[in-house]
Amino acid sequence: MEKRYYRAKEVAVYLGVSITTIWNYAKEGKLTAKKLSTQATVFDIKEIEKLFEEVA
Repeated sequence: MEKRYYRAKEVAVYLGVSITTIWNYAKEGKLTAKKLSTQATVFDIKEIEKLFEEVA
């Protein structure tokens, strides 16, 4: 089974950008952050793949 949600660091590696860029994307509404707890925020892989297609 493949993971559906990824942490900011994993998304940054996948897209080849910095973690700061990932958080900026979230602020700009390009990615939707899903808060699981006070210390865990994840992003949906389908949304990440859609953004990757736009960036690439």
